[in-house]
Amino acid sequence: MDTILVVNAGSSSVKFQVFAIRDAGRLERLLKSQVDGIGSAPRLKASAGGGEQLVDRSFLAARVLDVPSALQAAAAWLNEQLDGDPVVIGHRVVHGGPLYSGPMLVDDKVLADLERYIPLAPLHQPHNLMPIRALRRRFPDVPQIACFDTAFHRGHDPLADHYAIPQSLYAEGVQRYGFHGLSYEYIAGRLREVAPEVAGGRVIVAHLGSGASMCALHHGRSVESTMGFTALDGLPMGTRPGQLDPGVMLYLLHEKAMTAAEVQDFLYHQCGLKGLSGVSNDVRALEESGDPQAGFALEYFAYRIGLNAGMLAAALGGLDAFVFTAGIGENSARIRALAGQRLGWLGTAIDPAANVAARLRISAPDSRVPVHVLPTDEELMIARHSLARLASGGAPAIPAVETAI
Repeated sequence: MDTILVVNAGSSSVKFQVFAIRDAGRLERLLKSQVDGIGSAPRLKASAGGGEQLVDRSFLAARVLDVPSALQAAAAWLNEQLDGDPVVIGHRVVHGGPLYSGPMLVDDKVLADLERYIPLAPLHQPHNLMPIRALRRRFPDVPQIACFDTAFHRGHDPLADHYAIPQSLYAEGVQRYGFHGLSYEYIAGRLREVAPEVAGGRVIVAHLGSGASMCALHHGRSVESTMGFTALDGLPMGTRPGQLDPGVMLYLLHEKAMTAAEVQDFLYHQCGLKGLSGVSNDVRALEESGDPQAGFALEYFAYRIGLNAGMLAAALGGLDAFVFTAGIGENSARIRALAGQRLGWLGTAIDPAANVAARLRISAPDSRVPVHVLPTDEELMIARHSLARLASGGAPAIPAVETAI
């Protein structure tokens, strides 16, 4: 049986999914597994494609200290489950930079290019690339495909991609990229299945998780996003601030005498919902807390969703549908309700009962603009891209432009 292994690696967890390639290229999810708590309380969990639990195993922290050791722990179990090596391995890579506008067969040059983009996504890119190196050693003859979160946004109009800075910097790659593209690409396709009447129209998708962004879709394509050069911009996130006056960073550097490294750590780890609340970066903990600052952080999050929805609606010239997705968007009825209050002027009305039940459509019958809750599936998109690249012979796409980044 031919299989595809999909790897989605973060700083404290590594997710794996295995898909079987059936007749006519149909993909069947065989299992989902994850090693989380890396370096602190490592735990391997896995379930079959139908949802039944296969394993739940804890490890000593000293045994699973980093992503490579997490790969080893998972591989020992995965080898027992799989009949032979995968025919292709697909990876989520957050930043494709200005060079890569589609899935790429990883070779030495591609890997070196992607390492150059680590400063643009220091929270993600190193962990995305680590499994690629480890699995190249483990499966030297198996093609590996890098699928980029930036790729879906690469067709933006130049007006959307530029900052008001000298053109020479744009030519070097200092431009607006957008992220969570694998999620938005999946949602665009899913809308064609569940709501074809709006899928080709003007749609705002809110990918709300520990990392959060929003995207404007027109005819199923990205035309604008709240994130830009890095994954710091736009909405407030679990530990990242979102939109921030650049003068704040100058203040931290000059008045607070912080180093560039300290500012980077501050922006990626100390801000967002964690910084606002002083309680947690986790929306579930904030919803359970009685601390007024926790409530303020949730209100602020919803307020910024509303503000950014206005910007994206302006880019679209109107709105035909709104979609919530990702961990918070799919699971927090409170955030959906708070955000819904900010979206009413755009023609949305939330049905409270449908919202609590997290139905496919949570808008009221008289809502001019339908509101949907759609679970995303980045791993399925990676598997599809990997299979397509394998079918094409794995030939790398031609880089968009050579830049200095």
